[in-house]
Amino acid sequence: MFTILSLVLFTMVFGKLLVFAFKVGWGILKIAVYLVFLPVIVLMLIFGGLFYLALPIMLIAGIMGLAAKA
Repeated sequence: MFTILSLVLFTMVFGKLLVFAFKVGWGILKIAVYLVFLPVIVLMLIFGGLFYLALPIMLIAGIMGLAAKA
């Protein structure tokens, strides 16, 4: 009986830790995309001559940034 109880509690604790790890990982990924990858991609588009494609991306990112703060 004690083994079953221990197994259930073990599963609950590590299940919550796993969910928490996925949430933290998703948050870190979003920060990395906004601070590192998106500006690099936009700069590559601008330097590559695709300004007409980079401008809407910059506008959408700006609107999303303003909406996230509101």
